Amino acid sequence: MSKLSDMPNIGKVLSEQLTAVGLDSPEKLLAAGSREAFTRIRMIDPSACISRLYALEGAVRGVRWHNLPQGVKDSLKEFLASL
Repeated sequence: MSKLSDMPNIGKVLSEQLTAVGLDSPEKLLAAGSREAFTRIRMIDPSACISRLYALEGAVRGVRWHNLPQGVKDSLKEFLASL
């Protein structure tokens, strides 16, 4: 995989945001993880919501965010509430 847009859930806007926060490749996103990536994005876009966090987690796992297990979604909701 050579481009962020090759990953599930990563469209143009999210790819641009990831690049803006220094995660400009799939490898860098995978190394950082969804929570770190989301935290960085939230610093430049305070409107980032749970859907973006789900999208990032799905990208890291290689699945559409709709297919994340409910337990993972619940954990991500808790993470977001802690920010």
